[in-house]
Amino acid sequence: MDEDITARAIALYDRFTHGAQDRRAFMADMTRLAGSAAAAQILVASIAADPAAAAVIAEDDKRLDAKMVHWAGANGHQLFGYMAIPKKHAKKPAAVLVIHENRGLQPYTKDVARRLAIAGFVGVALDFLSPEGGTPADEDKARTMIAALDIPSATADGIATIDWLAAHKLLSGKVGVVGFCWGGAMANRLAVSAGPTLTAAVAFYGPPPPPADAARVRAAVQLHYAGTDDRVNAAAAPWVEALRAAHVDIRRFDYPGTQHAFHNDSSAARYDAAAANLAWDRTIAFLREKLA
Repeated sequence: MDEDITARAIALYDRFTHGAQDRRAFMADMTRLAGSAAAAQILVASIAADPAAAAVIAEDDKRLDAKMVHWAGANGHQLFGYMAIPKKHAKKPAAVLVIHENRGLQPYTKDVARRLAIAGFVGVALDFLSPEGGTPADEDKARTMIAALDIPSATADGIATIDWLAAHKLLSGKVGVVGFCWGGAMANRLAVSAGPTLTAAVAFYGPPPPPADAARVRAAVQLHYAGTDDRVNAAAAPWVEALRAAHVDIRRFDYPGTQHAFHNDSSAARYDAAAANLAWDRTIAFLREKLA
């Protein structure tokens, strides 16, 4: 497929998945670009995440234990998510909260939790749609549900999860967070709102809060941006400058030529192996430094 067509298709997909356009209008635009409905379907399949894509760390990997768990949310409701625990770890390992994209808790997100466990952390992927019954199988419905979430309530659930992990008797008390896309934005929000209980926050291509909120950040922050992600990058510089002015330990990394969601290896057209591996190595090194 022509690289220009692929780039334009990704831009259309990004507008659809992060805006108010319905699927019929989106597919009409994609069909005009691809030349036929059949070609448009193939193009969309290459961009969209594939739930059946092979995991980096298998669900039954013998080096870890992984299962769904429950805990209390901010307003009395029950939260649930996926916890991955390394079988060989420090006496009391640190925890890392994984925050999903705007499609809810997906296999890729669970895989990220397992990758963290292999690195020695306890990875916990919260389903932010827990209060609504959990992430549905239909990704369009999941995106609609995510878009309808009350952000202050969702942020409070994130804080409740951080507090639960910090107080967990089997863990070290130190907590980090890693978020992607919608989850990257939430990771930034939690850095603002969680106070000193959150030690480190990593946001992958996450839209930032208002720069004025930087003064409230107590965690060390690492930010990863895709080179062609104008929608997110437009607000990146003011956020980073505000964090630096607030004397936050802030580290920004940009990955030229990459697309939004370049770390998600279940999206063939957007995944960039070199950038994803480099960003992940930086993430693990940062978390080890801050959560030791």
